[in-house]
Amino acid sequence: MGLEEKLPSGFLLTTVEKLAGYMRSNSLWPATFGLACCAIEMMAIGSAQKYDVSRFGMEVFRASPRQADLMIVAGRVSQKMAPVVRQIYDQMSEPKWVLSMGACASSGGMFNNYAIVQGVDHIIPVDIYLPGCPPRPEMLLDAILKLHEQIKDTKLGVNRKKVITEVEKAALASLPTHQIPVFQGKGE
Repeated sequence: MGLEEKLPSGFLLTTVEKLAGYMRSNSLWPATFGLACCAIEMMAIGSAQKYDVSRFGMEVFRASPRQADLMIVAGRVSQKMAPVVRQIYDQMSEPKWVLSMGACASSGGMFNNYAIVQGVDHIIPVDIYLPGCPPRPEMLLDAILKLHEQIKDTKLGVNRKKVITEVEKAALASLPTHQIPVFQGKGE
């Protein structure tokens, strides 16, 4: 005759997940990871009083991946930089989220050549894609708020690990953008 028997099925777990999701979403610590021109817009959101990200618990951008749980990949990722991006992602503590900022980080942008990774999602799993060249700070703030909504609905425990593993395997197994027939002009 414990408390679990008196409450409806699943009531306590759902409440704990929602509480944990609320706390996680309002205490994101982003990693400083600017690769190109999008980083200037990212710096604007962290330093300008106009955007005041401290109300979302993000007032300090962390230089160490071990202190961060949000990686904002701002700008193009070169083939040389790809292993470093992956290493920093692996060093971040769980749970962790990734925001791909700008056309170059999301799809390679105008740099469709051998030196640039055609989307950071070929290296690490991405939670939110932010389009634009470069995206405005207001757009970044909106993407962060959408990420907050995703985090609030995140599962806890074993279920989360299984979902993360499946998503990461699918992302790493996907074709590069330049090999997809639709983008080569060959139709579907």
